[in-house]
Amino acid sequence: MKSELKETSPTQREIHLTIDGETLKEAYGRISKRYASRARVDGFRPGYAPLDVVRIKFKEEIKGDVLQDVIPSKVEEAIREHDLQPLTEPHLHLENQETVKVNGSEPLSLHVHFEVMPALPEPSYEGIELVRRVKPVEDGEVEDLINERLQREAALVPIEGRASEMGDTVIADLEGKFEDQPDGEPIVANDLEVTLGDEVIEQSFTDNLVGVKEDEEKEFTVVYPAEFTSEALAGKTVHYKAKVKSVGKQEVPELNDEWAKSLDEGYESLKDLRTRLKADLVKLAEADADARVRNNAIAKVIEQNPFEVPNALIENQTRRLLNDFARDMQQRGVDLEKVEKQFIEMAYHNMRQQGERDVKAAMLLDEIAKRENVAVSDEDLNDELQKMADYYQASVDDIRKSLETQGGLDNISGNLKTRKTIEAVVAKAKVTDGAWVDEKAAAEVAAQEEKPKKKPAKKKAAKKEG
Repeated sequence: MKSELKETSPTQREIHLTIDGETLKEAYGRISKRYASRARVDGFRPGYAPLDVVRIKFKEEIKGDVLQDVIPSKVEEAIREHDLQPLTEPHLHLENQETVKVNGSEPLSLHVHFEVMPALPEPSYEGIELVRRVKPVEDGEVEDLINERLQREAALVPIEGRASEMGDTVIADLEGKFEDQPDGEPIVANDLEVTLGDEVIEQSFTDNLVGVKEDEEKEFTVVYPAEFTSEALAGKTVHYKAKVKSVGKQEVPELNDEWAKSLDEGYESLKDLRTRLKADLVKLAEADADARVRNNAIAKVIEQNPFEVPNALIENQTRRLLNDFARDMQQRGVDLEKVEKQFIEMAYHNMRQQGERDVKAAMLLDEIAKRENVAVSDEDLNDELQKMADYYQASVDDIRKSLETQGGLDNISGNLKTRKTIEAVVAKAKVTDGAWVDEKAAAEVAAQEEKPKKKPAKKKAAKKEG
């Protein structure tokens, strides 16, 4: 056998093979005899037909079996000879496929091609310039947190002596029947809480339940829009009967020192609560800034070290991202079969770009880890497991056993190695502090500025009077 290796691209290899006639002749003879031993040919007892007759009758079958017998082993032999590690199954192409002979009268020529890992250049990562920007914490953010906490602790207080108003909460037993199926199974919802005016409530409920009192009964019709979130109700008309059980109003606790102390979180006063909440927000802002520095470090490393990525690796990562995306959409109640083709194509395009970045980052960080001698110690792993145990309120042993069962320890170790490698890159970068820039807002402004501005219409020349 002769083989010649060609590098068609940094990630593509092609091997031209010539399989000698002796190899083909041996396989042809062996496989022909196998057919002859069991062949049923008219005019002959099973297994007693002449070999030449069998070869004529089963010409294409024998040819296919010979090729299947010889080619894979010779391809593997050539791959080993050239010390290659394919990322994909080799694609084969026979020269003169229609007229190829397998009886050994002539050699067999073919070529195979497949993807391989590219040889990465020595990565450039030392001294990259990064800017760390911390988002300032506004007092309004603290007040928003306090208001959210107050709303969570609000109590529903019954209202007496008046009818329901906007902002009130009506509790009712509801029964509904579809207009197109009046004898069908009714919709039943007992003790349904309807906050009048709430954006998540269909407007018809608010319109019909404003002005009701306890024990009152009300009938009304709701026409649901075609794009309604519930597939069972979308585009349907439902006739409802409501039995009002109570009308109440959400009352939040009074904002004072006593309320702050009642939270059982060690706050001494309302001022202390505000101070500590702001400190927590500052801590989060600092952590976000550090995360952006790490993400920007990866982006800079990718930018400074261009190389071709094997398509197989990009496709594998793209499929993972798409599967995660689809799972998330399903959990949100989206019927994937009804998603528009254009949206799927856009999602694939975006995921493929992200997939290529992910693969490039992984390959470069792996190379940097070797140069920086990054390793994950038992102590590193134990510390991470302890954090997980604290979060899930479980023992470290239980977390470890669960991960071992699922094969997750290797993932944890791999993530730790990636994190330590990125930290090594940041440690050798030139990091400066900069003023906060809302990148999303800036991008929106830039997009608006890039839009072609409408030119003012030219003024018509004044008509000359003659």
